[in-house]
Amino acid sequence: MERFIGNIDAKTDVKGRVFVPAIFRKILQTVGETHLVLRKDVFQDCLVLYPASVWNNELCELRMKLNKWDEEEQQVFRQFSLEAEILEMDTNGRILIPKKYLQLVKIANDVRFVGLDYTIEIWNKEVLEKATFNPATFKENVKKYLGSK
Repeated sequence: MERFIGNIDAKTDVKGRVFVPAIFRKILQTVGETHLVLRKDVFQDCLVLYPASVWNNELCELRMKLNKWDEEEQQVFRQFSLEAEILEMDTNGRILIPKKYLQLVKIANDVRFVGLDYTIEIWNKEVLEKATFNPATFKENVKKYLGSK
């Protein structure tokens, strides 16, 4: 699967429906992905859309790392799975985001889709701006994590 790249502004309607950006829809259609899985990000106040195949790979990787016979590890797996919803795009390319998820990440109307590797994040635009580094901090982190040692 191609990686999702870019950030696109969109609006939800009163029912919570939003058009998946055409560039992302094209990638999904090219690889035959008809179902998406939605969950709140573990670390940030945004939603993450997983193509079904990517979600299944994530669950397999998580299952391999977590022992189902360990109570705490099983609870981590359960909670990761429990907080997910299967979504389907309608014929117009829209998805319906359940209200509880919109409320969790403070999305009222304006959203920003962010392609992030094999997933798509959905942000409240203002929250995203607060969650990003300022240019100087970003530069230092790039040097820190990607510079030669």
